[in-house]
Amino acid sequence: MSSSNIAKKQAAIEAIKYIKDCSVIGVGTGSTVNYFIKELGKIRNRFDYAVSSSKATTELLKLEGVAVTELNNCDDPDIYVDGADEATLHRQLIKGGGGAH
Repeated sequence: MSSSNIAKKQAAIEAIKYIKDCSVIGVGTGSTVNYFIKELGKIRNRFDYAVSSSKATTELLKLEGVAVTELNNCDDPDIYVDGADEATLHRQLIKGGGGAH
């Protein structure tokens, strides 16, 4: 596993620590989020369902046994987890470099 992928997996493991007993988790799209989804599947009993930012994410969530609903069918997510494509010197994150949304 490359050092980049090790860092992405570690970021996903750290993000899981922010998932408390939630009812709705928002999940973004991208290579780092894919690691998060794997981890999320391990704790799927701690939340009701997820909302997804893309069809690709929805499919991965379902493969991990995570219940998925449309954002229009639920309350606002308790937490939203996503990766960033870039960060500025001012720690502003930029999302969408891959064009999956």
